Amino acid sequence: MERPTILFLTSSLSSFAEGDLRMLEASYPVREVTTGGGPTGSFGQRLSLVLSILSGVLRTDIVFSWFAHNHSYLAVTAARLLRKKSLVVVGGYEVAHEPEIGYGALLDPVMAGKVRYIIENADCILAVSAFSRRELLAVAQPRRIETVYNGIDTSYFSPGGPKEDIVLTVCLVSTANIRVKGLDTFIDAARQLPEARFVLIGDALDGALEILKRDAPANVEFVGAVEQAELIGWYRRAKVYCQLSYRESFGVALAEAMSCECVPVVTDRGALPEVADDTGFVVPYADTQATVDAISQALLSDAGPVARKRICELFSREQRRQKIRRIIATLQS
Repeated sequence: MERPTILFLTSSLSSFAEGDLRMLEASYPVREVTTGGGPTGSFGQRLSLVLSILSGVLRTDIVFSWFAHNHSYLAVTAARLLRKKSLVVVGGYEVAHEPEIGYGALLDPVMAGKVRYIIENADCILAVSAFSRRELLAVAQPRRIETVYNGIDTSYFSPGGPKEDIVLTVCLVSTANIRVKGLDTFIDAARQLPEARFVLIGDALDGALEILKRDAPANVEFVGAVEQAELIGWYRRAKVYCQLSYRESFGVALAEAMSCECVPVVTDRGALPEVADDTGFVVPYADTQATVDAISQALLSDAGPVARKRICELFSREQRRQKIRRIIATLQS
């Protein structure tokens, strides 16, 4: 069977989207269109982007789109009209409805309608976790849905060197993420564990860093954005990785850290228990004392190799590659 040509479409080339792009490029002829987010720029720029998407759909056999956003809405519509196949990866935000923290595309009625259209009209929807699959099915009924976990490059994200009493978390530092990612709980836990070194890595926006620094004890370090090689160094040194989120549809940074033998401490929200399972510690969201107790136990734990084994067995990039190739083959038939 002849290899299909693929239009790879995404709003932003995040690490996990880029991983899929490189994986596809190794097996198929691929055209890439990165939209850069929402409907910004001049009319001419937006028109050029629309034409790029339409041209890409016309010249390829299968549309592989990351995120059920505006770009996917246009691509799925065009694919149906041109009798092309479409596959959409739903990241999680698209099917979230969390008014308490102002999070989720479903909070916008117009966007909610587009998300439902995408889910119902794409030839295949990929959910990144069982949790995400349940959320998807509560929103709309897809023609076909497959659960394909995000893939971690376990040969790259690997252990190395001695572990230190470092408690690490990685995320974009924004005012919204103080609650969404549980950064306030992370800071509060650090205050009660002064002997441990707490490290927050991530680019900072909108004054959030100043808010966190105002209340942070001396044992919290704010590292800022780092290159991936430096990030791996932190993963390899840290004994504990915290993901204290209000919700997560997967948790790529968590899985990367576990692949480097960090012991996970996660909340009981979203897909986090699904990823960590019994290799670490699960705590209620925003429960500082439970988080402190879990981190204390994790610092004494020797479960790092068990955490890595789980990632290698269930969440490797190779497993994702094989599953996606099988799905693409069935779309051709």
